[in-house]
Parts: sequence; C-alpha cells; structure tokens
Amino acid sequence: MASSFLHHLGLIPLFAMLYVTVAQTNYQKISLGRSLVASDDSDSWPSPSGEFAFGFHRLENQNLYLLSIWFDNIPNKTLVWYANGDNPVPKGSKVELTSDGLLNLKDPGGNIVWHPNPIPSGVAYADMLDTGNFVLVGTNTSNVWQSFDNPADTLLPTQILGVDISVSARTAAENFTRSRFELRLIRDGNLVLNTIAWPKENKYEAYYWSNTVDSPDGITGNKLIFNESGYLYIIKTEGDVVNVNSASTIPSFPIRDYYHRVTVDYDGVLRQYAHPKTPKNGEWTAIWFAPNDICSSMNGERGGGTCGFNSYCSPGSTDGSPNCQCLPGFRFSDPGNKFNGCKRDAIQNCDLGSLRPEDIYDMQELNVNWPNSTNYDSLESLSDVECSKSCLYDCQCVVAVNVDGACRKKKFPVSNGKMLQPNNGKAFVKVPISNTSSSDSYTRIDWPKRSPATFSMVAKLLLGSSVFLNLLLVVAILLIVLRSYDGRTKLHRPPSLLDSNLCTFTYQDLKVSTDCFKEEIGRGSFGTVYKGVLPLSGTLTIVAVKKLHNMSQDGEREFKTEASVIAKIHHKNLVRLIGFCNEGPHKLLVYEFMSNGSLARFIFGESRPEWGKRIQLAFEIARGLTYLHEECSTQIIHCDIKPQNILVDDSFTARISDFGLAKLLISDQSRTLTEIRGTKGYVAPEWFRNTRITAKVDVYSYGVMLLEIICSRKSIDMERQNEAEQILVDWVSDCYKARKLDKLVEDDEEARSDLKLLEKLVMVALWCIQEDPTVRPSMKMVLHMLEGVCIVSAPPSPFPDGSISWNRQLSWHPVRTSSSLSGPKFILDKLQDCL
Repeated sequence: MASSFLHHLGLIPLFAMLYVTVAQTNYQKISLGRSLVASDDSDSWPSPSGEFAFGFHRLENQNLYLLSIWFDNIPNKTLVWYANGDNPVPKGSKVELTSDGLLNLKDPGGNIVWHPNPIPSGVAYADMLDTGNFVLVGTNTSNVWQSFDNPADTLLPTQILGVDISVSARTAAENFTRSRFELRLIRDGNLVLNTIAWPKENKYEAYYWSNTVDSPDGITGNKLIFNESGYLYIIKTEGDVVNVNSASTIPSFPIRDYYHRVTVDYDGVLRQYAHPKTPKNGEWTAIWFAPNDICSSMNGERGGGTCGFNSYCSPGSTDGSPNCQCLPGFRFSDPGNKFNGCKRDAIQNCDLGSLRPEDIYDMQELNVNWPNSTNYDSLESLSDVECSKSCLYDCQCVVAVNVDGACRKKKFPVSNGKMLQPNNGKAFVKVPISNTSSSDSYTRIDWPKRSPATFSMVAKLLLGSSVFLNLLLVVAILLIVLRSYDGRTKLHRPPSLLDSNLCTFTYQDLKVSTDCFKEEIGRGSFGTVYKGVLPLSGTLTIVAVKKLHNMSQDGEREFKTEASVIAKIHHKNLVRLIGFCNEGPHKLLVYEFMSNGSLARFIFGESRPEWGKRIQLAFEIARGLTYLHEECSTQIIHCDIKPQNILVDDSFTARISDFGLAKLLISDQSRTLTEIRGTKGYVAPEWFRNTRITAKVDVYSYGVMLLEIICSRKSIDMERQNEAEQILVDWVSDCYKARKLDKLVEDDEEARSDLKLLEKLVMVALWCIQEDPTVRPSMKMVLHMLEGVCIVSAPPSPFPDGSISWNRQLSWHPVRTSSSLSGPKFILDKLQDCL
C-alpha cells in the first residue's frame, strides 16, 4: 500500500510538467513583424505560464477596445495595465511590432493612436513575462522599455515604483479614462494619494501619506517595492525598509496560492487584493486599503474633494468605499461617474420681480458641512431659523452652515462636503420649490392652464420689472388671439418629433417667454439670442431663444429635419438644443441657458481665469469639435468657431454653441447667400480660394482661438503700440522661432512657471493654423496631441516662405460685416461643402 502511494506521489511532478508544457504551447517570444487585430475573437500574446496575456480587451457594451494586459487564468480577466484608456480604439485596430522595432497601436485608418514614450531604439523582440510585465528587449538582451515603468492603475508583485511616477485611477469600472485620483512616491520619501486638476495636472493636497519622510532635501534614492511575497514597502536612501501595507494580513494569503495586485480604485482608495488561484472562479478580496476613511481624510482647500463639487461624502462599506450624494436640487454631472461632482437641476434666478424668495425657494436641512469651501459671509450668533432665512434672502447664497456659533454662507460651487457629527451644526440648502429631477428627454410643451393667482405669479417672474399695465395688455392680446382661433383655421403647429428629444413651440409661446424678445444676450452670424423662461419638466427654466436671421418661408421640412438632427447630438461639451419654432417666416431655436456667458467674457475680460482653468477649457472645446467631426453619424462642420460661440456652464465647462446652423441656413438661402460664414480673425484662407471647404476650417479657427486662450487677448488688436504684437498669430510665430515664448505670458506667473506645457500648446496651435489645409491635423489628432497620446513634432512656419500671414492680410482690408466676411459668388459652392 505504501509503495503504491509513493508510486502515485512520484507521478505528481510528471503531471505538473505536463501541465506546464500544455500552458506553454501557445507561448513564444514576440518577434519583429508580428501583430494583433482588435476583434471579438482576436488572439493575444500569453506569458509562459499562461497567467497573463497581452492583447485587446473589448469594453463592456461597446465596440471599442483597449490594448491591455490581464490575468488570463481567472474568468473575469482583470486588467492590470492598459495603453489607451483615454482613447479606446474601434474594431479592426492593430498593434504591431514593426520590422524596425517600433510598437505601434493604429486605428483602422492607419493613424497611430499610441506608442511607447519615449520611443525605444534597438528593439530585437518583445516578451510577455510571468510577472505581468510586457517588455521590449534590445539587441543586448536588456529591457529597453517595460510596462512596469509605465503603470496604469495597478501594481503587481516584483514591480518597483520610482519617485514621481504616477499610478492613476480609472474613471469607472468600465471607463478607463484617467481620473482625478493618483498615487505617487514623492521626493521626500512619502507615498501619497492626491487628486489632480485636469489638464495641467496640478497636484492638490494629499489625502493619504505614508509618514515615511526620508530627506527634506529631495534626494531621489527612494523606491516603492511590491515584492514577490505580497509586501509593499519603501526602501529609503540609506537602505532602511519601511512597510506600507499591513504585515499581519499577508500570511493569510500566501503568494503561492493567491494572485495579488495593488490598485488605485476609481473611488480614490488604494487597495491590495488577493484572488485564489484555485478555484479559479473565486473573487478578489480586499486585504488592505488606505486611507481608512477617505471622506474625513480629504481636507485640502483646493479641488472638489472626494466626490467633486456640489456634493458630499459619507463613509460607506468596510473596504473604505465612500458614498457620494448631490445637494438637493442637484444631480451628478456624469451619471456614470459619481465622483465627478454635481450640477444644478435648475438655474438660480436673482430676478424675482415682485415675488418673495419664499415663493420660489425652499431651504432644505442637511447634517453636512463644507469646511474648506470659502465663506463669503459669516454671521455670528444666529439661530438655525435666522441662518436659513439669511441665505434664503441672499441671492448669492447656495448653502449656509450654522456651526461653531457662526452662520457661514457659501456660493456656488461648494467643495469637499462631508457629514457633520450629530448635534454639531446644520446646513441649509436653497432649492427651487418646484424642483424635480430633470430629465434628458423633453416632450412638446403646452403652457399649462393656471388659476388667475398662479398665472399672475408666473407672469411676474417672466416680465420682471414690467408695469402692471403692460401685463394686462399682454393678457388681453393673448385672449383676443386665442378667441380668434375658434372661428378661423388654427395656426399650424408642427407635430412633436417622436424620434428625438425635441420640443416644438409656437411663436407666441416664445414671444411670451421672452417678454416680447426684450432681453438680448447675444448676437452673431446666425441670429440674435434672447433670454426666456419656459416650464420644462415641472420647473420654470431659463432658456436661450435664438431668432435665425433672413430665413425664407420655404424649406419648412428641411428646417425641421435639420433641427431634429441637431437635437440628437448630445455631448457634454456641446450646448443642447431643447426645441424649435417653425411658423412661416418665424424660425427659432431654443437652447439650454448658460449662465456664465461666453468664453470671450472670460479671456478678454479684466479678470481672466487661472492658467489651468483656461487650458482645461481648451481641451474641452477640442473634445466637442472632435465629436462633431468624427463621432456624429453625419459630420458637422461648425464654420464659425470663435470665443463668442463657446459658452461656459455652471460647472465652468466649455460648451460649443451654434453647431449645425451653417447647414440650416444654406438649406433656405441657397439662391441668395454670398457671404462667408465665419468671423474676421478666425476664417481659414481656403474660404477665399478655389478649394474645397472641409472640417479643416474649424481646425484653423480652433488654432487661432487656442492662442487667444493661451495669451488672454484677441487675435487682432490694432490698438497695440508694438506693431509686431498686433496680429496674434504673427507674434506667436515670431516668439516661437526666437525661443521667447515667455513673452506671450509676461503677466501670468502661473503660465510662466509651466513653459513646457506652454510650448506644447503653442506648437499644437501652429499646426492648426497652417495655411495649407492638407498640412493641418484633424481635430482628433489635435486632441491626441493635447492629451499626450502622440508626440507633438516641431511645426513648420504657418505661412509660406516670404508670404504675409492670412490674418495680417485681412487686417489691411476692411470687411463688410461685423460677424461675417463678404466674398465672391463661388463662396456659395464652398459653403455647400460644409453640408
């Protein structure tokens, strides 16, 4: 019996060898010239044991793919590294190790989406190692590039993290875009978690630190090591070892029986996980995490805190997960990311006419505080009722917190909200009485029947300071018009567009809502914009009503069709179309209202936004244009990109307006239009040349506007004493050639301290304003350059040798219109190219 047992025991190594042999049958080093193509059944490059694989991961419920590394022996194929989290690629994309040793990820069109940065040289082959590290090996057999040196959101055993290398959380479970949370080993020897500000990546105050300070002098000999036994520790410059994770939990999950990983999760918590190797259908268990309570740990004065602006954080589950909630009257800015803050359901209106604040607003009580949000007013020794009422009657007040003997009033936005201890104070939030959860879907609006008292209240809100006699006059006219409909053919109202989230309004609806088009808030190439108020989803909502100019009575079907197309376009960096009016000569569009006005107001005003905020706006505009050019079912060319057509919402997010209107206008004016749709200083040269108009006209305009955002000045300023500075594109080009870019931001210390980013942005802008449209990049490539997905090479001079810049030529010749440029008859054919 014993000999039989020993005989069978002796077979175990043989079976183990057979298992390893089978596991290795698909493994081989990746030679030059090999490639993988993204598809549902695409191959991968496995590690020798088969525990890891390198290839394409399809995003859930999307036909998009990430180039990534994952655990291949467990069912959920957990990702541990990804190259293009900010820019997933479609089916048919390819990763190739070229014959000259370049590792390139290309989309189906052959455009390079990602490559290692810096580009390694002398690559002989690639290899997927059993540690989870993908390496490019040089001719001398040393690693010339490795994924371990370029982490995504995860560290693996044997991985080393050097000083100032970031491990960044993704945005959500299936959204691999880089989020605000990151892990770093800083120069003083501390391991920290902090949030960042996009796109400049300003580091906000740390909310976790390891208390392992080594040297205040910034010696860079420290390393964070995740060793092969599952321990996470820091080696100091003098060789001392300081443990980071809990040494007591690791022995319960030995590395021989468990897979381990350390991940910065999308809720901002750093966790170490373990997963049993057998059975393979087990689950990941968090065996250590930091910080213990992220809500209370987040105490910085800058940034939005754990949950973002206009929200509050409360402790969640036993693994440190926080709960994020919006203030009453707010909703998540991104429903798929509850850590990105909240936005208002309805605009807070200071113009109440003769109404009292308590007629419009309610004060809701919360046990929450925003201790790091600025108090613009602090009143001593007020009762809760007095504090609440003080905020109610103060138009600027969003929330008041009565704590520690003072009523602290705060403006929008508030940040870093957290729960108060019981009996330790109260918060009072101002909320519209009629507030309901806003819906992204709108139906046709019929003005509800009201009692005389209710109608009086609404009318006062709409008419503001109008005298009572005017109110009676308007009501009388409405009654006469409505009575006249009973004996005549009723005015045609286009039916609701059932295939889009679009309302239809009568001209009379919009006339009343704008108080007879009383308050003009904008004027441009396409029409005049007025402020109005409409009852949407049970709430009186401020809207922007645009009257289109010079529209004929023909083409009603085309107008409705194109309005429907615009209404189906949804992107966080585009202004949403709510509805339209199409009654004979009256063609109007109704948009959501942007309370902060246009970008021009900020960058050309006396108090410009800080450098990081300006660059964030530039990124957001690029994303919106990329969506219009590349991601809509039908490409939309804007034809009039300028700061006046970029609006800023409550969250200080850039929103492009007036998109799609060039096509609307040409459908009704194809016989008479002789003007270029564009604005002096932003119009691309091809408008005046016998060449086809493409989306590159928007790229040119964006480049000019990007320079305006950088320099906080207009593109043409003939009042400047220094003639060399009058035309912005000329001046920037000269400064770039002379390597004197600091002159562009002489009075902006924050920008001057970030000259590397300044140079990159200027280079991108110079690529955009190339006079030859074929040389300009697409907006998608512009966005890739801005986001660091691809390298920005040195641009050629925007102007042909010996020529004068296009904007300089325009500045010498008067233009016949303030908002559009006059041109020859063939411009009509060019505008057709925008369609």
